Amino acid sequence: MTSIGEEASIIATWRCHRFLLTQQTAILLANYRIITAVPTSEHPMSNIYGDQHRELQQHFDTTQLADRLEQMIVKTGLDGSDQAFIASRDMFFLSTIDHLGRPTVSYKGGDPGFIHIVDDQTIAFPSYDGNGMFLSMGNIQGSPDIGCLFMDMAQPNRLRLQGRATIDLQDPLLTLYPEADLVVRVAIQQVWVNCPRYIHHYDKVEASQFVPRVDVQTPVAPWKRLDAVQDVLPAKDAGRAAAAGGVLTPEEYGRLISGGETSGATLDDN
Repeated sequence: MTSIGEEASIIATWRCHRFLLTQQTAILLANYRIITAVPTSEHPMSNIYGDQHRELQQHFDTTQLADRLEQMIVKTGLDGSDQAFIASRDMFFLSTIDHLGRPTVSYKGGDPGFIHIVDDQTIAFPSYDGNGMFLSMGNIQGSPDIGCLFMDMAQPNRLRLQGRATIDLQDPLLTLYPEADLVVRVAIQQVWVNCPRYIHHYDKVEASQFVPRVDVQTPVAPWKRLDAVQDVLPAKDAGRAAAAGGVLTPEEYGRLISGGETSGATLDDN
């Protein structure tokens, strides 16, 4: 989706905004006005805390801290630094709720820029080819409340986002994403930066070869070569195993991934 030059530009933009964010944070902390409230048995109105959170905050003596942090960092839209950070990500974690009310989390990956900033209240991202289960996308169809966690593990940083997601099978943004099945738009409800101190420092080795790109033939996911799934693959994948080197037995597939086959060898999820 993005060229090497475009990817470098996206990352450079984020680094510039990261510097500005550091300055903005310093100014925020320096200028923040301490509010002295009249003692009361009632907690301040909160958009993110419920009784269950308050119970633990009281037990660990963090109620005032929690209230202060909500006042300082929780927003209802994206500022310039948030937008630059999200747009520079090549992966994020998506939390959805299934038909039984259970939460589930999936990894979403692409090239930097695959998360599209529609405006300060809306983001969009593609759903690329997966295993056909459509767990996350189906969850969104049934329950639009989602959470996103954006992380930088090279220069530890993270951002949380809560919103309501919608899917339009004819979304015009599909033209931005080669081979995408559909596009998800998220109307932002809350967003806030999160302490990065427990993020382990990782460096990116290489981008996944399975991310769809313009004018590049996307390889067949190795699991789609398994003999056990050949008779149930969708029409678009029928016969591709032969062209990719042949059908695999479970044992051959196991040796393939244990030998270091890159991302996409495992049974992915969409």
